[in-house]
Amino acid sequence: TLEMVTDEERDYMYRMYANDPQMRINLGIRRRLAPLLGNNRRKIELLNGLLMSLPGTPVLYYGDEIGMGDNVYLGDRDGVRTPMQWSGDRNAGFSKANPQKLYLPVITDPEYHFEAVNVEAQQANPSSMLWWVKRLIALRKRFKAFSRGTIAFLQPDNRKVLVFVREYEDQHILVVANLSRYVQAVELDLSAYEGRVPVELFGHNEFPRVGELPYFLTMAPHAFYWFELTPERSGEQPSLKMGQRPEWPVLAPAGSWRNLVNGEDRELLEDILPDYLRLRRWFGGKARKIRNARIVEALDASDDGMDSFIALVEVSYVEGDPETYVLPLSLATGRRAELLVKEQPHAVVARVGDGILYDATAEPDFARGLLRVMATRRKLRGWKGEVEGALVKELRTLRTSSPGKLKPSLVRVEQSNTSVMFGNEAFFKLFRKLDQGTNPDLEIARQLTKQGFAHTPEVVGELHYEDGVSSTLGVLKRMVPNEGDAWSYTLDALGGFFERVMIAKPETEMLPMDLAALLDRAGKEPPELAHELMGAYLESARLIGRRTAEMHRALAAGIDRKEFAPEPFSELYQRSLYQSMRNLSGRIMQTLNRELSTLPEEVQSAAGVVLERKGEILERMRAVVGQKMDAQRIRTHGDYHLGQILYTGRDFVIIDFEGEPARPLTERRLKRSPLSDVAGMLRSFHYAAYTALADEEVRGMARAAEMEELDRWARFWVAWASSAFLGAYLEEAGHGSDAGPTAFLPRQEDQLRTLLEAHLLEKAVYELGYELNNRPDWVRIPILGIRQLLDGKA
Repeated sequence: TLEMVTDEERDYMYRMYANDPQMRINLGIRRRLAPLLGNNRRKIELLNGLLMSLPGTPVLYYGDEIGMGDNVYLGDRDGVRTPMQWSGDRNAGFSKANPQKLYLPVITDPEYHFEAVNVEAQQANPSSMLWWVKRLIALRKRFKAFSRGTIAFLQPDNRKVLVFVREYEDQHILVVANLSRYVQAVELDLSAYEGRVPVELFGHNEFPRVGELPYFLTMAPHAFYWFELTPERSGEQPSLKMGQRPEWPVLAPAGSWRNLVNGEDRELLEDILPDYLRLRRWFGGKARKIRNARIVEALDASDDGMDSFIALVEVSYVEGDPETYVLPLSLATGRRAELLVKEQPHAVVARVGDGILYDATAEPDFARGLLRVMATRRKLRGWKGEVEGALVKELRTLRTSSPGKLKPSLVRVEQSNTSVMFGNEAFFKLFRKLDQGTNPDLEIARQLTKQGFAHTPEVVGELHYEDGVSSTLGVLKRMVPNEGDAWSYTLDALGGFFERVMIAKPETEMLPMDLAALLDRAGKEPPELAHELMGAYLESARLIGRRTAEMHRALAAGIDRKEFAPEPFSELYQRSLYQSMRNLSGRIMQTLNRELSTLPEEVQSAAGVVLERKGEILERMRAVVGQKMDAQRIRTHGDYHLGQILYTGRDFVIIDFEGEPARPLTERRLKRSPLSDVAGMLRSFHYAAYTALADEEVRGMARAAEMEELDRWARFWVAWASSAFLGAYLEEAGHGSDAGPTAFLPRQEDQLRTLLEAHLLEKAVYELGYELNNRPDWVRIPILGIRQLLDGKA
């Protein structure tokens, strides 16, 4: 209705929006929004944006959320009362009746035909009008300033741009709308908000801070902006370290705590989830700017008196694809709540009434419930899918006959996933990042067991989430008695090595660390001095090399399965390999340049040298496209280092085939040169040596004046440990002109050197990026590794 406007305004709107008299009724216009605006998507979004940001209660007429048409040839208001268009089926999915029996006909206008404009079609298209309106409503609901706030209009000189500010308590929302069909520029008087930073709400992008001068904006035709005017951050905001105890937020749901996960109060929990996730070791998006976190699935995991959910949390970022994380949740009260706060503060999500909402993996009963799901094949049902599992018969019998042998205990060290030990029998890993498809850790472990590779734990149970696509939620493997991982074993060996060096003070030359020197040493017996100082570790390095080659041979033997069958290198693959390395290097070098001034002073000069030599790094990588390589691609470990190997006291067992969690699952399942794993282990030896060297200094075992000499010995250790590993690997894997027909390594020595060097540089650059984002104090290690690879001198 247009009763509350002037005659002049009404006449103008009639001329613009209802020039045909049949479109008018009484003093109003009987049209749906889309045809009223000529089905112009920009105009429709603009008016919906104003509807949601101006004071009052927004009302959407049914069908406007999908851009439905109307029929002005029907009498009275019937022109906009046509059946809702649910699908492209008969009667637009509105009714199964004979079309002639419908009270009003469906829309068959070619532009708005129900077969093209309907809910079903738009629900399947994330870029549709329906999804845009859903996102607009969700964004409005996050800010009370839109529903309860005051409004103050600004008066810019450009009258084609509408500007106002909505305010409620500490929320200040600036709305800017270009009412013109042409690009416009506007200067805004935001002096009342000087020092604040406009943050665009849809993309969470920060705009330049408001200063003394008028704020200048350019606007696309019919564009609108929503800005939150936030206080300027004074320098870098202090951030909590992982594991540090925060001041937990307080949530007040209308009813049971379950409503926070599975009910109407989800938004209360969703608002605090980004801050909680950032502090978790298993959360991979710490370096990315979070837009929001939504609970997209809640699976009721209540069992044996424990009330719990498995929530699937979709985290959206300002840039890049969203990720889904697994967050089991439960409520603890009384003594249990006190113990959790004291002993496992990292598990606490929020306070709810007299209790605490916490990560349920901290509770042994939750792990016991998951084991029961695998044993009984009971299904946990959610909104869209369900969780189901499987367990080998042997453990099912043990669970009922001797439950004490499967007593769960949480591995307290936070990792990229959450692990639970069931007595001395089995080891369960809950994957925190949920990817569609079979997780490589499960897939590769099955294949290795099938091929008779005995040096990896056997899979004895599985847990999957099914919602049309099966996604691996967790895997249960047989426990392998061990004395810890090879990383800890190596650091202990290095401690003894440095002690012997400081006591004996022997003389040695500065060994070159480039790849040519490494390959030259690989076929040689280490000098007597290396045997004296490194002791049994030389044989350990050789054994790791043999086990690595055996693993690759087992993975290359799966010729009966397409996903494991080896594939020969091609020139196209070699070019794509280089392109991947080049893209990675470009991103990391850009980050290094940006963060250079924030690095420790003693590292800045070395980092500057690496930046200056980035062209040389790319040239070394580019060598992989210089000639056709006679090699094969196979499935690999994907994230191979000393921490992925268990030491049994006599031998080594390889674990964790998940790959680098930061990469998409489809990328982790790609076939690669096994030399990528070899490069990862060689870099791990380098990391271990310089980590142990830093420990010597921190513990006061070595004075500052001795560090330069000890650095020489760290290089000595890396050189011969790497040579022992590489020599044994090449011998076991088979390479060269006399290698068998199943050989997967390059047959020519120069091709082997080129490919291994490229992967070593790629790994070192990847490590540099990881440390820049997570542990800036460790940046010196990959920087040193890059320089040593480039010229053998540091």
